[in-house]
Amino acid sequence: MKYLRRGSGYYIDVGASQLIIDGKIKLKSRVQVERISENGVVLADGTELPADLIVYATGYGSMNGWAAKLISQEVADKVGKCWGLGSNTTKDPGPWEGEQRNMWKPTKQDSLWFHGGNLHQSRHYSLYLALQLKARMEGLETPVYGMGEVHHTA
Repeated sequence: MKYLRRGSGYYIDVGASQLIIDGKIKLKSRVQVERISENGVVLADGTELPADLIVYATGYGSMNGWAAKLISQEVADKVGKCWGLGSNTTKDPGPWEGEQRNMWKPTKQDSLWFHGGNLHQSRHYSLYLALQLKARMEGLETPVYGMGEVHHTA
């Protein structure tokens, strides 16, 4: 339930943890990447790390916060919080929508949609998001219900 309320609080190990323990996956933190080289990455401290794969784990942050940084604070304020069910718990005050707030559906900002989450959610919800977008591209009426209002979009 913590995940549904806040989008956090869990980790599902699918084998990577043991690979890290065994030294087959190496981690490096607290140093900036200066550049990507032909065979890996060069760090700001001069260290060059060979790599077959580079994963930037930039942290878990608010999608609304990203909207403010990438678009504008005005748009972020118009959209409101993302994630959460409105369960009246810490960091999930409401309003109750019965679905994740502003995820995989139209937001109050025209043409702005949010898609995120883990692999399972991305596989599941990408189909619904694609169908909604396709319907709009085809000019089909797509009413959106939420918080006592009906919004009609085409």
